[in-house]
Amino acid sequence: MSLTPVPQTSLSDQVVERLRAEIVEGRWKVDEKIPPESELMASLGVARGTLREALRALQYTGMLEIRRGDGTFVRARSEVPGALARSGASLDDVLEARITLEPQLARLAAERATDDDIECISKALGERASVSDEGWVDADVAVHEAIARAAHNPILFEVYTALLPRLHESMSTAQSREGFCRNERRGHDEVLDAIVARDPEGAATSAQANLSATAAWNHLDQGQSTGA
Repeated sequence: MSLTPVPQTSLSDQVVERLRAEIVEGRWKVDEKIPPESELMASLGVARGTLREALRALQYTGMLEIRRGDGTFVRARSEVPGALARSGASLDDVLEARITLEPQLARLAAERATDDDIECISKALGERASVSDEGWVDADVAVHEAIARAAHNPILFEVYTALLPRLHESMSTAQSREGFCRNERRGHDEVLDAIVARDPEGAATSAQANLSATAAWNHLDQGQSTGA
């Protein structure tokens, strides 16, 4: 037979899986500080060295961030953001991914959004319209995240939210360029209108139109405005 014995899982690997489960299942929230090492050591029954090895492994995946002197914080609910950060993807690659994902997310949101989802998108759009330039990028990303959440597809949402740090980066870069327009309705207010009207194709078309304009502005005509 070609089968070989299955190796026993190391203690640190077991700790990684226990900690990972706390994050994936939402008991430790993104951007929140996890319990201190002393508490984790007592709960898991492991030595400090084993715990720190597990924490470093999860930091490498991008799920945790260890801040010296401040503790350890949750950065993502999966390994996808860390993989993207290590992929070397360009901002053009991010735009191509958005072109693939955002129209479908908008379409699904128009089919599935609840009243609470619509209120959340509307609130995010109001914030986007009223904030200063310094806070605009965060507000714009929040709109896209709210639309993606309203699609109610956990897999697509996980993949899309993994792009958000790079989306934030691309928006910050675009905002500083001449011809940038922060009040673009396509892909934003128009999508909400389509969601409220339960118009999936209208929502998808609006999202696609905004991204097409963004691509054209990036590559063909630096004078053309876009709202990203």
